[in-house]
Amino acid sequence: MVGLSVTSSVVGWGFPYGQQKVRGVNLGGWLVLEPWITPSIFDDTGDSRVIDEWTFGQYVKNSTAASVLQNHWNTWITEDDFRQIADAGLNHVRLPIGYWAFDVSNGEPFHQGQLPYMRRAFQWAAQYNLKVIVDLHGAPGSQNGFDNSGQKLPAPATRSTWQNKQQNIDRTNAIIKRIAAEVQGNSGVVSVIAPLNEPAGFVGGNMMDVVKAYWKSSYQSVRDYTNNIVVLIHDAFQGVSYWDGFMQPSDNYNGVALDTHIYQVFSDDQVAMSNAQHIQQACSQASSLAGAPLWTIVGEWSPAKTDCAEYLNGRGVGARYDGTKSGSSFHGSCNGMSGSARTFSASYKKFLRQFWEAQTITYEKGQGWLMWTWKAENADEWSYQAGLANGWIPRDPTDRQYPNICN
Repeated sequence: MVGLSVTSSVVGWGFPYGQQKVRGVNLGGWLVLEPWITPSIFDDTGDSRVIDEWTFGQYVKNSTAASVLQNHWNTWITEDDFRQIADAGLNHVRLPIGYWAFDVSNGEPFHQGQLPYMRRAFQWAAQYNLKVIVDLHGAPGSQNGFDNSGQKLPAPATRSTWQNKQQNIDRTNAIIKRIAAEVQGNSGVVSVIAPLNEPAGFVGGNMMDVVKAYWKSSYQSVRDYTNNIVVLIHDAFQGVSYWDGFMQPSDNYNGVALDTHIYQVFSDDQVAMSNAQHIQQACSQASSLAGAPLWTIVGEWSPAKTDCAEYLNGRGVGARYDGTKSGSSFHGSCNGMSGSARTFSASYKKFLRQFWEAQTITYEKGQGWLMWTWKAENADEWSYQAGLANGWIPRDPTDRQYPNICN
């Protein structure tokens, strides 16, 4: 088992990693708001300053915000979603949660109340035999400046401020200890802890030094409480091979896995690609995943080929694909590329199926995958649930219409 100690079978991870493939989905937009996943929550504020969960707490009346969040947490993901996920042949869910669910201080405007829902998710997962990856999606100061970290920051100079204060690192580590304490002895359900989503390695400066030190300290934070939960570190946008020789079993790091996220919509070059080029690009990842220095999972990816989903690039920000995002050029109309699947052509749905298969086949050259995301209000091309309902995602994730698509 690449990246896992030879003693791992003795330790007993909560899932037979290295023997079975991870096939799963993200519960995006539930315990961490994202404007593009639930645009109605943001539109209903009537305030264009509300662009992330921080500003939602900052600018929306306290009682209103609390009520909206409570209703959202109660309805966006329910037990029936876990049943549907299990019925679709999946074995994992990744659960993004923000630091503010555990710790709000210094006048931070975040609302709390997420933890009972996290615990409910553990119960539902146990009921439907799903494994949970608890993913710390936002850290104090923001580790990437994306709205999905809870706080969108201006780019590029201040894209991330998490790394600039030791207090931020210490608070983040304390939360990892709380998560580990919460789930110790429950590795049969919570089999993985991911100490931080997408730290922005691309900002330069001291970022990668801080990230590498944090991966080691957060690993120890987990191991202080449990020896049989896998610790999933993100590649910090550096690519898989960057991590050659890092946190290996030979250095007494056991049960460390690497998370990489593969999207093809966040640059002008990517959205300009043809269908065949998108598929070829997906297939080209096979060798790096197969030869990865650690046990590697593609923890986020999508069959989307455009960035047309409303607010995907941020509330009030347009798309590269149709040239409405500042600085981008027109590549095509977004009509029929996003929103309801009712607007999708038969040929587009066929492509979504081919692209989905090319990616899942390729990512299983590594240790598996978790698609982003389970559901979205108005972006069916990103939704696993919509893909199942409309035929471009199979009811059995091993069912292939195009088994040789990467050959």
